[in-house]
Amino acid sequence: MRLFAVLVVIRVNAHVDRSSVDDDVNIIEAQVVSQWKEVSSVSDRQLCDRVNEILRPLGYETSLIVVKLAKSTALYFISKTRSAVVRLRDQWESGQLKGIVASLFTFLSGATRPVLLEKLAWPLDDYKRSLEFFLEVPGKNTILP
Repeated sequence: MRLFAVLVVIRVNAHVDRSSVDDDVNIIEAQVVSQWKEVSSVSDRQLCDRVNEILRPLGYETSLIVVKLAKSTALYFISKTRSAVVRLRDQWESGQLKGIVASLFTFLSGATRPVLLEKLAWPLDDYKRSLEFFLEVPGKNTILP
């Protein structure tokens, strides 16, 4: 029997609502990315704990791994199971994911008022490709230790 460990990378694009920030959107986005690098390096335990608390609603099978600047702010998640991808999409459709990302941006940017998102883009074709990937791989909905 062959065992497979499968992870799917999901990209969503966050567009900050200009009316919700005191500074230029580019400054806010740069601050978010800079602070994310701090979290990623695990140099500040208190910072990491707060970010983990914000991201907890994503569940244990989905993790945010990269935040970087593009035309908007790109967030890359990994999901370990097909059901985790479906759950993330449900959170996206309900607006919960948008709220989670907005909370993360508010915290990481150090803004004095909530940073709102104009939109959180996740194309349907990208979602379908993620689901199809799990259908093509044996053991598609199991988590390996």
